[in-house]
Amino acid sequence: MLSIQRLEPGESLRARVERTLSLAIISGELAPGTLLTVPTLAERFDVSATPVREAMLDLEKRGFVEPVRNKGFRVTAVSDDLLHDIVEIRLLLEPPAMARLAESFPAERLAEFRTQADEIVTGAHSGDLTAYLLADQHFHLELTSLLGNPVLVETIAELRARTRLVGLVSMLETSMLHVSAEEHHRLLDNLAAGDADAAADLMRQHIRHAVGWWAGKTEDDAGE
Repeated sequence: MLSIQRLEPGESLRARVERTLSLAIISGELAPGTLLTVPTLAERFDVSATPVREAMLDLEKRGFVEPVRNKGFRVTAVSDDLLHDIVEIRLLLEPPAMARLAESFPAERLAEFRTQADEIVTGAHSGDLTAYLLADQHFHLELTSLLGNPVLVETIAELRARTRLVGLVSMLETSMLHVSAEEHHRLLDNLAAGDADAAADLMRQHIRHAVGWWAGKTEDDAGE
């Protein structure tokens, strides 16, 4: 069911449980309506009930789960309206950020970001959605951090964390996840070439997948 990830440096058991579950919820691996119980998860993670219970309470605060009396927690659904609102804000922030970055992208960092983009592609081809999402998040936030605005990075990180991508699981059976993964290399091509317009346009296309392919819909259905 869940791909249990290793502990990151300085990460607590509570944080690892929350990270793994939130990625599974974001990707749709844990679909809306799924019932989660603390004892079952504790056994799955091979930890005591305490970090699991704490992680579930954190996820409840984020709106990812809701308590079910005497049963556990149920994965919540995100309405289309909320998803569109989140995507609208991301469109206001991320494409202009990539346009600005294209004007000053450090050429000496290109190889480093190529490696990160390769990790995203590998995650897509292997079908490891947790690896895909972790690599994708790291890539985009690292790029944004080059602009030197930590508030922007924090804001985008929070918006991305709230963007449910419930169609990712179904995309494993198609070539669409591979196409979106390769877009990271195309973005780097635009940044390295200093093409601000192309970088912004590609980022808009990439974000709109959240209400298209990644939401289990065709891109035509997603609209603008």
